[in-house]
Amino acid sequence: MLEDDFSDVLRKAQRGLRIDTPDLARMSGLDAQAIDAWRAGDGVPSADEARALAGPLRLDPAKLADRAAGAWEPHVALPANVRHHPHDPHPSNGYLFFLDDGKTAALIDPAGLPATIVRAVNEGPYALRYILITHKHADHCDATADIARTFPGAQIVMHKSDSAAIGSLAQRALPIIDGDELPFGDGASIRMLHTPGHTDGSSCFLFRSTLFSGDTLFAGSVGGAFGDVSTYDDILRSVKFKLFALDDATVLMPGHGPPSTIAEEKAHNPFFL
Repeated sequence: MLEDDFSDVLRKAQRGLRIDTPDLARMSGLDAQAIDAWRAGDGVPSADEARALAGPLRLDPAKLADRAAGAWEPHVALPANVRHHPHDPHPSNGYLFFLDDGKTAALIDPAGLPATIVRAVNEGPYALRYILITHKHADHCDATADIARTFPGAQIVMHKSDSAAIGSLAQRALPIIDGDELPFGDGASIRMLHTPGHTDGSSCFLFRSTLFSGDTLFAGSVGGAFGDVSTYDDILRSVKFKLFALDDATVLMPGHGPPSTIAEEKAHNPFFL
């Protein structure tokens, strides 16, 4: 099930472009009450109505019409070296990925019940090398202190623009520098990508052909723009020029919702023409 339905896409685009419903109605030629209903999740527009909305919202008309019709959903398997765990009580995704030896792992986003994460690491059992944090929101980092205490040998990695969210642990966090690589296994590395927009420090991590995108890119959508400095345009640029520059076969593991691929997102994500 996709993280964002049609109403989410509509609201994110309106908010990002600062287009209120009366203005959108005027620009699209559609009824304002109908737009408000779609925003609230009460029904969806026809294909023609979705295409009319797309222009002023800088969305792809065909992809938006498909979204309104529920015509696409990715069916991508979890890579063999990735394990998913829930972030209960948060509705976000946690991941562990590991080396071919099956013993050394990195954690994406320590959040939710610490016991769930500890159990996932111990089930390997894995030697935890890195605690990689995509951004500052609580549903992605509120278990950092507990996990760092349990696995003191793991290096915390987080962009300095967001690291205040983990309190005093920010002092020992390795700062993300866009394009830099973290050694992980013989001849392998984790590439760090700074992708501002959702937050100022939002970042993604690429290991081999798997991208952990946090709340920058979802299957069929993007994260909302909540940066103090970065903007909605920044999140779109981050995806278009950094993430879409990756190989089409790259598997996308988002912070919410199901896996996808870069090729699927290019073909179906309405935020990109």
